[in-house]
Amino acid sequence: MSLTIVTTADRPDLAPVTARWRWEAFLQGRGRSLAEAMAAEAAPATGPMPRTCVLLSDDEPVGMASLSAHDLEPRPDLTPWLAGVFVAPRARGRGYAARLVAAVEGQAASLAVPTLWLYTRSAEGLYARLGWRNVERFRYREKAYALMRRDLGA
Repeated sequence: MSLTIVTTADRPDLAPVTARWRWEAFLQGRGRSLAEAMAAEAAPATGPMPRTCVLLSDDEPVGMASLSAHDLEPRPDLTPWLAGVFVAPRARGRGYAARLVAAVEGQAASLAVPTLWLYTRSAEGLYARLGWRNVERFRYREKAYALMRRDLGA
């Protein structure tokens, strides 16, 4: 089995896959259509962000994670974000999320980003094991989340 991480900038043919994953996992039911998500994903980045990393297993996409300037509406003061971490259900339990997080951290470090942010409802333990620390707990859209940060030392 061969594992490779590419970006959608390098492989724009993967944008429909990442758009569908993003829409199904994070955007469905929030007023955005799949077509809107696909258009947003296919739009070329106008700067260094967003960047979406895609993990390929034998050239088949199995997961993604993004470096995004903004990800949490109530916190425009925090930037940039690790966002949209997703591993296809058939590929879970193999450490792929950790690989994707490390890839995004590497992208951020290459841009001299000192601190990355994320928010999660269900994966706080995973991120803590990867070196992220909880900053606060908050409610957003009537659900409880953890806000976490990772200091990259850039």
